[in-house]
Amino acid sequence: MKPSSRQICFFLAAVAPVGKLVLMPAQLAADAGNDLLFPVLAQLVLQAALIFCVLLLARHDCTVFALVRRAAGDVAARIFAVLLAAFLLFFAFLPVVEQKITVRSIFYDTIPAHLVFAPFFLFSAYLSARALGSLGRVWDILAPLSAVGMAGVLLLSVGNADFGALAPFGAAGTGGFIDGIRRTCCWFCDSALLLAMIGLFPYRKGLAWKGTLCYLGGGLALLFFLAVFYGVFGEIAVLQTPAFARVSAFFSAATVLGRIDYLFIFALAFVMTFYVVLPVQEAVGTLAEAFGGASLLPPLLSVGCNALLFAAVSLLNLSPSQTISTITGTLFWIFPLFSAVLPLVLLALFGRRQREKIS
Repeated sequence: MKPSSRQICFFLAAVAPVGKLVLMPAQLAADAGNDLLFPVLAQLVLQAALIFCVLLLARHDCTVFALVRRAAGDVAARIFAVLLAAFLLFFAFLPVVEQKITVRSIFYDTIPAHLVFAPFFLFSAYLSARALGSLGRVWDILAPLSAVGMAGVLLLSVGNADFGALAPFGAAGTGGFIDGIRRTCCWFCDSALLLAMIGLFPYRKGLAWKGTLCYLGGGLALLFFLAVFYGVFGEIAVLQTPAFARVSAFFSAATVLGRIDYLFIFALAFVMTFYVVLPVQEAVGTLAEAFGGASLLPPLLSVGCNALLFAAVSLLNLSPSQTISTITGTLFWIFPLFSAVLPLVLLALFGRRQREKIS
C-alpha cells in the first residue's frame, strides 16, 4: 500500500523536524551564539524550495531510479542508485550516533557498555527489509506522537526561557551565520530523503505547495524550540546534548510531580527512532530496485547495510567528537550535493518533459 498525500505531509510537518533536536541546537549555539535562529531559517527556506521541486518530480509517478534509467539506460541508472544509496547510508551515520547518545543519556543512569546499543541495529535491520510503502501507516502514528511530544516539552520549558538572551541580533556577524549554515547542512537533507521516496506515493493536485507549507509549519516549531532552548541555557547551551531532553528539566513543578516531561521526551525519542532508520530503509529500497529479482535481496541488503553502520559506529566510538566535527565541518559539502544540486538537476532534466505531457 502506497503512502497517501496526507501521510507525506505528516512526515514533512511532524517527523522531519524531530531529527534535528539532539546535537544540532548545541552545535548552532557554538557556531552562531544567540543568532542561532538565522542559519536555521535560511536552511528551512532553502529546503522548502527544494521539497517543492522534488514534489514536482513526483508527478511522473515513477521512482527516481526509473527516471534515470529512462533517460540514460540501465548501467547509468544502477551507478546512480549505488551512489544515492551510499549517500543515504553516509547521511544515516550521524543520526545513528545521535540515537546512541540519546539512549545513553535518557534511558540509563550510568553510561552503558557499547554493546547495549546493538539491539537498535536488529530493529533497523527488520524495518529496513520492509517495503517503503509501509511507511504511511507508521507516519499516521508518529505524527500525533511528535506533535504531543514537542508541545509538551515546549509548554514545560517556555516559562523558564529568557528570550532576551537572543538579543542583540547580529552579534555573531556574517561569520557566525555562514558557519551555522555550513555546520547544519548534515541535518537539512529532507529533500534528499523525499527524493528517494518519489514514485512510492501518488501525486495529488496541489501536493507540491501543501507539502512545502507543511514543512515550513514544522520548521516554525523547530525555530520556536531553538529560541526556547537558548532562552533556557544561554551561553552554556553549547554543553546541552541531547537538547530536547535537557530543555524541560527545570520545570518548576518537577519537585512535586517528578519528571513528567519524560513522557514527552520518550514520545519524541520513539519518533526519532523511525526517522533514524528511514535513510537506511531508503538505501535498501533503492538498491533492491536497481538489482532486484530475488525475493531475499532486500533482507540481505538490510543486514549488510546495518552491519556496515554497526561497524562504522563501533570503530569510530573512540573519537566521537572528532568524527562529528569531521562530518559537520570537513565533509559538509557532500550533503548539499545530494539534497540541493541533485534535485535541481533532475528537475531541469525532467520537469519540462512532464509539463509538456500535462499540457
